[in-house]
Amino acid sequence: MNAKVWLVGAGPGDPELLTLKAVRALGEADVVLIDDLVNPAVLEHCPGARVIPVGKRGGCRSTPQAFIYRLMLRYARQGRCVVRLKGGDPCIFGRGGEEAQWLKARGIEVELVNGITAGLAGATRCDIPLTLRGVARGVTLVTAHTQDDSQLNWQALAHSGTTLVIYMGVAKLAEIAEQLLGGALAADTPVAMIENASLPQQRECRSVLANMERDAQVFALKSPAILVIGAVAATASVTAPTSETQVQLA
Repeated sequence: MNAKVWLVGAGPGDPELLTLKAVRALGEADVVLIDDLVNPAVLEHCPGARVIPVGKRGGCRSTPQAFIYRLMLRYARQGRCVVRLKGGDPCIFGRGGEEAQWLKARGIEVELVNGITAGLAGATRCDIPLTLRGVARGVTLVTAHTQDDSQLNWQALAHSGTTLVIYMGVAKLAEIAEQLLGGALAADTPVAMIENASLPQQRECRSVLANMERDAQVFALKSPAILVIGAVAATASVTAPTSETQVQLA
């Protein structure tokens, strides 16, 4: 058998957002290496597979990436069907690109299966269009957490005219606000902070850039969460808030 690994995006959490291709890959899997943020409900599609947790969470004990590489390589070389199951999309802040390169360099065939990313799903659940004609001409996805602590060009982002969707930014709200304000983004720029995107317990907090950190503290915002910054974040929700969805307006 040809050695092969599927790098599969499980989407943001709602198991109904799993793609048909992801379901097929899971159904063929002998081994599934699963991230922490994947909803366990999707495992119903791979009842015969060996499931190995290999999660990575900020501030928590994480599985070393080198160990994940070795597991994928070992099982693939044994002729097993290996699925590396990731939250969201494997190529949007999910290490999919680097894992694919590492495996291909060792002669392993790789197939990437896209998943819906949390920034899109969370915004949609809050009735926020990330692009809107006459309002937002594009969308920029960025992460506030980098491996080498390098800095984004916040001034360029502030002047981009696009909706900013920021991942892994809960611990850096003060820095994000300071940098964007320093880049001349207006203090009253609308912000939506969305926790647990697409899940029944999704919550959203609406604010403005200058008050973002304060309102997040009052709201007790926790990871995993994404930030949507831009005029589209002022779009009114057409769904009445439930006990699971709390909305605050700054």
